[in-house]
Amino acid sequence: MSFAHSSFIEGTRLPSVRPSGDSVRSVVLDSWRRSRSSGVDPDGFGGAVGMAGLDLQRYRATHPTALIRPVVRKLLVEDASDAGLLVAISDARGRLLWVEGDSKVKDRVAGMNFVEGADWSEDRVGTNAPGTALALDHHVQIFGAEHFSRAAHEFSCTAAPVHDPLSGKVIGAIDITGGPRVAAPEVLALIRATVVAAESELRLHLLGAPTVPDPTTARLQVLGPGRPVLTIAGERIRLSQRHAEILVLLADHPEGLSADHLSMLLDESELDPVTVRAEMSRVRKILGANGLASRPYRLLMDLDTDLGEVRRALARGDAAAAMRAYPGPVLPRSLAPGITELRAELHGRLRASLLATGDPRLLARWTSCVDGRDDIAAWAAYLGSMDRNSSVYAQVEAQLTLLDRKLGI
Repeated sequence: MSFAHSSFIEGTRLPSVRPSGDSVRSVVLDSWRRSRSSGVDPDGFGGAVGMAGLDLQRYRATHPTALIRPVVRKLLVEDASDAGLLVAISDARGRLLWVEGDSKVKDRVAGMNFVEGADWSEDRVGTNAPGTALALDHHVQIFGAEHFSRAAHEFSCTAAPVHDPLSGKVIGAIDITGGPRVAAPEVLALIRATVVAAESELRLHLLGAPTVPDPTTARLQVLGPGRPVLTIAGERIRLSQRHAEILVLLADHPEGLSADHLSMLLDESELDPVTVRAEMSRVRKILGANGLASRPYRLLMDLDTDLGEVRRALARGDAAAAMRAYPGPVLPRSLAPGITELRAELHGRLRASLLATGDPRLLARWTSCVDGRDDIAAWAAYLGSMDRNSSVYAQVEAQLTLLDRKLGI
């Protein structure tokens, strides 16, 4: 596997005949490609520790995974210490909230920042069990050199996402990390059984507790032509474009943004620090005193977004779900450089996914929306997917001819 990993990283073509054990599973190869596309450094040393100390303690205390931690400790952690293993619980974005188990292994993984408070999402660290399980919303096992980061090659890990049993929303992941024995099928079965027990425990808590909205979670809608909306603690708040831009950028940078970096992402001419601080003060009033940290600016709550929903669908290869969740571009009227980049990235990934499917229903929806109505390649793919005897074939062919003339192709 190390041979295949080196070949992929160095950009050389993987040979048709590989050394024994160096064939690459499709789930791993797809993750490597996403990792490279996200700009992950394979020689980096794990996730950035974006939260520590009192901030981490407060965040963990109010996070829904705190309710399942006793179950995880009983089923996994108590035996992990004697077996040379670690058990980690992350939030839905891949931030490690608890890392417990064998103290010697804990010291070893600290060298690659596999520590509490670190971001181990796939788009920050590359292929790894908790991050990839969250990216795919599916259990995974990652063995040795299947990790994108070389620093993690001596370890294997198994993880599965945990869902809110009432809403179905992903709230985090449970992971076992250690040596080769973690690669065993029974470890995956153990993780899956623990997730079932944890979700059952969470259901009991939720059904037995008053139905009060969780103030540490929120949802942001920024796709399409409508005015951006933040739903927090059960209240819908219509946002200004600037505040929506800030929240999207903070959600996309869970490690935090300095005032200077944030100003560059919001305005090419760079906003002055006084203006940035004033806007962040207003955002803090919207989120509440415990919703936003500074130095750097970062979210202290789970902020789910419709942008994230489309990304997750694309990550697991579900183009139909991605299209259903996509009412239009990210903040289409925004000229902020950071938003423009996110908009182009999402458009490109969604378009590529739809073209790859060749599904006439999805291509019909794409070519009828503002993003795809002048997309010649999409119209051509739509035409190629149809039966020539179809009543719609001639209409699509005529539209493609008009586009050819309009665009001078």
